[in-house]
Amino acid sequence: MSLLDNIDAAALGKVAVLMGGNSAERDVSLMSGSGVLQALRARGVDAHLFDPAYNDLGDLKRHGYQRCFIALHGRHGEDGTVQGALELLGIPYTGSGVLASSIAMDKIMTKRLWRAEGLPTPDWRLVASATETEQALQALGAPMIVKPAREGSTIGLTKVTDASQCAQAYALAARYDPEVLCEQFIDGDETTCPILGEAASAQALPVIRIEAPQGNYDYEHKYFTDDTQYHCPSGLPEAEEQAIQTLVVQAFRSVGCRGWARADIMIRASDRQPFLLEINTSPGMTGHSLVPMSARAAGISYEDLCLHLLAQASLDTPLPAQQPAQPATAQPGDIA
Repeated sequence: MSLLDNIDAAALGKVAVLMGGNSAERDVSLMSGSGVLQALRARGVDAHLFDPAYNDLGDLKRHGYQRCFIALHGRHGEDGTVQGALELLGIPYTGSGVLASSIAMDKIMTKRLWRAEGLPTPDWRLVASATETEQALQALGAPMIVKPAREGSTIGLTKVTDASQCAQAYALAARYDPEVLCEQFIDGDETTCPILGEAASAQALPVIRIEAPQGNYDYEHKYFTDDTQYHCPSGLPEAEEQAIQTLVVQAFRSVGCRGWARADIMIRASDRQPFLLEINTSPGMTGHSLVPMSARAAGISYEDLCLHLLAQASLDTPLPAQQPAQPATAQPGDIA
């Protein structure tokens, strides 16, 4: 797969790589952004670090940035808020727009949408207390996943196997989000699959099958150890791989994503049924990250992937070609 036809790096202008921010995933974002920044500069892009935790977003306009690569993760990075600010500033950005970003960040809203579209996702309950968490366990069965509704990187997640764990699991998840999601656990193969493109042109990259120690694919095993095994090619039967790729493109398009994303899927061991867990609209780009790994299997280098994503930067509402309207002036009778 070739992504670099007719991309003129110099024509992309002055680029801000947004990284860091103030979410619980700040450290991962800094690793992602540093990799992206180095890759873009290696391809001749005039790219600069921009950390919204220390810089006013208005500086993007004041300092002449012409597009943004969003390498932020979590709250205020991939939940539609930064995207909305960039829409108002008129600066094209990578990845999904305001609405799709907001929906995808909210696991409950995403699951509701997928269920309405007839796409398979595990059963769930939205809970507001430890008692309701215990009730969810009775309804969904053990084991059960308890996690914040609007966080990523498995932050605040607990795999509950007994009612005695419910109170602690709820408390941990509620530290990160008042909305806590209890989700039916799917026993089987853990996989993930990136998607590139938009609407009818969206296409899936190779599936990655994940083998974590004792099946515990937590924050530490995602980013800071080499104990987790990643299989790409996945080693799955060709029909299963293709079914997953078809499913993730449907999931991507149903949410309204564009540019890129990565969907996480569990394959139930008992009948090989795939289930969508969530879709990430600003996936990690660290040394342990999965989108670059899948892209390499498709013949796309990390640098080429970054340049392609940047070239696809856009706005929900494209800027008009005509000159901006004149500033509004007060009229007689206006209320001050």
